[in-house]
Amino acid sequence: MGEVTVTYTPKSSPPPPGPGLPVLPAVPAQAAPPARPPENAPAPPAAPRRTAFAEGLDQLRSAATTEPGRLRIIGALLALLVIAFGAVTAWQMTDRAAAADDVLTRSQPLSSDAADIYRSLADANTAASSGFLAGGQESAATRDRYERDIRTAAEKLVNAAANAEPGSPSTATIAELNRLLPEYKGLVERARTYNRQGFPVGGAYLRYANEKMQKEMLPAAEDLYKKENQRLSADYAGATPYPWAAIALGVAALAALAWAQHRNYRRTHRVLNHGLVAATATATVVLLWLVVGHTVARAGLDDSYDHGVRSLNVLHDARIASLKARGNENLTLVARGAETKKVGEETYDAYDYDFGRDIKALAAHLAAAEKLADDTSGERPVTAAVGNMTEWKKRHTAAREQDENGNYQQALDRVIGPKGATGECFDSVDENLRTALAHEETEFKRAAGDGRDALTGMPAGAAVLAVLGAAGSVLGIGRRLSEYR
Repeated sequence: MGEVTVTYTPKSSPPPPGPGLPVLPAVPAQAAPPARPPENAPAPPAAPRRTAFAEGLDQLRSAATTEPGRLRIIGALLALLVIAFGAVTAWQMTDRAAAADDVLTRSQPLSSDAADIYRSLADANTAASSGFLAGGQESAATRDRYERDIRTAAEKLVNAAANAEPGSPSTATIAELNRLLPEYKGLVERARTYNRQGFPVGGAYLRYANEKMQKEMLPAAEDLYKKENQRLSADYAGATPYPWAAIALGVAALAALAWAQHRNYRRTHRVLNHGLVAATATATVVLLWLVVGHTVARAGLDDSYDHGVRSLNVLHDARIASLKARGNENLTLVARGAETKKVGEETYDAYDYDFGRDIKALAAHLAAAEKLADDTSGERPVTAAVGNMTEWKKRHTAAREQDENGNYQQALDRVIGPKGATGECFDSVDENLRTALAHEETEFKRAAGDGRDALTGMPAGAAVLAVLGAAGSVLGIGRRLSEYR
């Protein structure tokens, strides 16, 4: 028998493959089963639930990967942009239309009322001094003028109180004037009573009434006039600025609509989408209406300010200066040198010194009014007032010479006499300024009315067209979506 050779192979190693035998894969060792948790062990925490916003964002991302989803997003954004354009346009133009209406119907008329309060008070003071100079021969016209001025001032104060905002500084000023007006009238009546009886104390009462008017009432009326002018300027500032936010949104809406139509053309080779074209047309109409309408309104309001309000303010100032000059001229004869003013080394009659200052102010205001007058109808009365003022100064100088020479009666005749007196010049100045004011008031109302009318209907029209534009955007995109069903 031959020898047999035995080869030892470890158990961990598989036997080598023999010829013709398949190789079997190694069987891994079976893992031990996991240990069971104790019965009292807490359950593992559940995974946190995602928020609705995160889930919606995922859905949006998923939808954006498909053409229908992208179309829905584009349609929603277009509609939102057009609606935002219309809403901002309606909001901004509502504010500007309200401010333009206030300029025409509220703040400017109240500013004119405040100027009339000042003028009426100053004219009443002038009429009172003229009547005092006439003594027992005071004319019915002078008395009626004084009463009419007091009545006008009282009526304008009532109107101003009704239109002033409660608790505003204007309300306090109006209340102060209402308190001072009967006090002033009482002093004037006492001065008249004593003057008719020939008592010199009447002059003291009149000077006291004039002091109350000059130092308390007229400054308060001037303060009211300034406050109402500030209110008018604020209304102009609210009505004239361009609505840049609405214009920017309109340009953005048109750009987005143009992009959407270009995108639609590139994918379908269709030139027009009726819904998007309608949306573009409505947005274009709103934008053009906004820009052109506000430009026309702004031009009208600017014209009403440059050739209306500015002229009115200068003419009111001129009329007030002439009234103050006339009052001081009369008081120069009432006081008879009892009131003096020292300027530098020189001593002057206080009322005559103030007359000279007022006449200079009148000349400056009339020169400014001539420059602002933009037509013959406005320039003619101002030029006539300049001529009346020049003659007034000449006659006043002649009256002062008579008074300084001791000819009191002749001086009085040159001031309040029936013919050739300074009173004629003052009345002519006042009448010409009244004519110029009426003309400029008409010019203001025309220009401001044109400006306000240019904004009429724009807020409501913009809102309606914006809704139609948004509907067109949705319908246009919806037509494209229907092709995928």
